[in-house]
Amino acid sequence: MTDLAPAETAVDRIVSSIGPRLRELRLQQSLSLQQLAERAGVSAAAIHKIERNGMVPTITTLLKLADAFDRPVGYFVDEEADGAGPVAFTAAPDRGAAYTPYSGVECRSISGSYARFFLDGEMTTVAPGAGTGAGVVQRQGEELVFVLDGALDFEVDGLAYRVGPGDALHFRTDRPHRWQNDGRDPARALWVRLRPL
Repeated sequence: MTDLAPAETAVDRIVSSIGPRLRELRLQQSLSLQQLAERAGVSAAAIHKIERNGMVPTITTLLKLADAFDRPVGYFVDEEADGAGPVAFTAAPDRGAAYTPYSGVECRSISGSYARFFLDGEMTTVAPGAGTGAGVVQRQGEELVFVLDGALDFEVDGLAYRVGPGDALHFRTDRPHRWQNDGRDPARALWVRLRPL
């Protein structure tokens, strides 16, 4: 039984950090409990209990809350973020896979933990034909894309941009936008996002 104690302690520590992180993020964005409840589709009472560590959220609830803030679930459970300081160094061989909802798109993180920073960056490879799809995307924040190889076609606020090697595109993501690799070869880009404060 002694061997299990450290794992239980680590789990308890992670679970107990979810509430404070949720509250901090909600207050940073000046959202009331009711406003967050409407945005996430989770009751205000449940959010209040989670913030006070009176309830452990289900994975479905955590996914809804993360989506409401445009964060990955890891934002709430990344143990590395606690007490790690204001600096993150990522050596080239240590670039971990970053979450992307798009098929044919591979992202490798070049930035620190989602829990500690508002800016994140990725080395992104987009297969031919891959992209956001036919619909447009809209959310708070900014993106800066610097293409290294190949080309990406963007539409931002109704205007078309072809971004090739050495080109950069910087735009506010609250404008309707979509992108795709319409070429025959994979495209590689440095992709930097500023999430809302």
